[in-house]
Amino acid sequence: MTSSLNTKIIFRFLGITAVLNGIFMFIAYPFSVFHNEDAKWGILNAGIVTIIIGLLLYFLNKPKSTNIKKKEGYLIVSLGWLILSLTGMLPYLLSGTIPSVADAFFETISGYSTTGSSILTDIESMPKGILFWRSATHWIGGMGIIVLTVAILPLLGIGGMQLFMAEAPGPSADKLHPRITDTAKRLYLIYIALTFAQFFLLKVAGMTWFDAINHAMATMSTGGFSTKNTSVAFYNNLPLVQYIIIFFMFVAGTNFVLTYFALKGKVRRVFESEEFKYYFFGIIGVSMLIAIIIIFFQDPNLQTTIVHPMVYGKVESAIRHSLFMVISVVTTTGFVSADFTMWNFFATGIFFALFFTGGSAGSTSGGIKIVRHIVMLKSSFLEFKKALHPNAIIPVRLDGKSVPPTIVFNILSFFIIYMLIFVLASVILTLFGLDFMSALGAAASSLGNIGPAIESVSPVNSYAHLSDAAKWFCSFLMLIGRLELFTVLILFTPFFWRKN
Repeated sequence: MTSSLNTKIIFRFLGITAVLNGIFMFIAYPFSVFHNEDAKWGILNAGIVTIIIGLLLYFLNKPKSTNIKKKEGYLIVSLGWLILSLTGMLPYLLSGTIPSVADAFFETISGYSTTGSSILTDIESMPKGILFWRSATHWIGGMGIIVLTVAILPLLGIGGMQLFMAEAPGPSADKLHPRITDTAKRLYLIYIALTFAQFFLLKVAGMTWFDAINHAMATMSTGGFSTKNTSVAFYNNLPLVQYIIIFFMFVAGTNFVLTYFALKGKVRRVFESEEFKYYFFGIIGVSMLIAIIIIFFQDPNLQTTIVHPMVYGKVESAIRHSLFMVISVVTTTGFVSADFTMWNFFATGIFFALFFTGGSAGSTSGGIKIVRHIVMLKSSFLEFKKALHPNAIIPVRLDGKSVPPTIVFNILSFFIIYMLIFVLASVILTLFGLDFMSALGAAASSLGNIGPAIESVSPVNSYAHLSDAAKWFCSFLMLIGRLELFTVLILFTPFFWRKN
């Protein structure tokens, strides 16, 4: 028996999403006009078509009730991301820059999911308008266009608490303000302010204004699309550029609620967070270990095509590149300053392990998230105590507060399902022609929204060589990874469609 879903409110919301997406396409149009590119017509037509689709969905669906229940919330978020990707690939297709539907969809969903994997082999030859749109897909997906729309829903007479809970990254959705719409507005104000701050600093540090705005959008969204073929390694002779990106990648991977407190001068609240302490000191510790490996134990038989830090004879270079790549992978940004697979096999193993960490909950990063690892570790250690004291009731504590058992079970379930999907996806990708190590890397990278991986999908390679079937499958992995598994997978369960 099918569920009595309010389909009209779902389609109306998808219409709003498409209209906003089309407006963003118009923002990319002037970049092509300024450079007198033929792609401008493809971008303009894509924006017009997208807005028409959105308006039709909006005006042809007038719901009797504007109440959004939890089921509608899950559908709107999942279908919203799908319609973003289907309309978002139109600039690529209509401009002829990416004529293949499989390639265009892969590049688009990689953008919105802030994964950063690319099928492009010569990025610098692409039209500027298309490159801006490519980075814009990151920026739109970073905080979630759903949250943006939640902020304007009161103007449309629609409530959005269910949408925020389904979209907000991490196991919980902290609120900065009692009203959910005000929370969404504050999140976006922080997001926009940090993006412009990084843009300004990158421009001052030596980037062109075009590269600066693109890299700022890709950094704050933890996306990783660059305007250069060699990513941020292009700026290896401008260390200040890389340090700026390091700082903003770290901020983007931090819980935005903590960023809000820091901006309000409540820095103590930041360092009271257990997750932040694990995040901060974990990155420092692993980065120093990688730096030591680069300086003293780099395999001389491995030659990197991007940079060998010790060529310059500087410890600083080794520290900078290790810090850059560790933060890039942990925050799932995916920028590249060096090919970590060419440093040392042990270092490659460490980076592969980092694929399964993720940044902070409530950030724009993907992956499992550090707070989940903390809760799982604490829960596991408590099992040893319970083995000695079977009658004791010992709760899992985070930041001095007891974590409800339901959340602990949810986190454990998430981790189990995440790892099962990773294993199954790796096997499936081998069926699509990838060698075993490349399949492991592509599966971990796509599910964790990371971007660069290992072997044939390493930081110096693109995903262009994958078969169309593999690209569609990786696109699906990016989607469920970005929406934290449950939001999408619940749609495939029979009880979701039953009447309550």
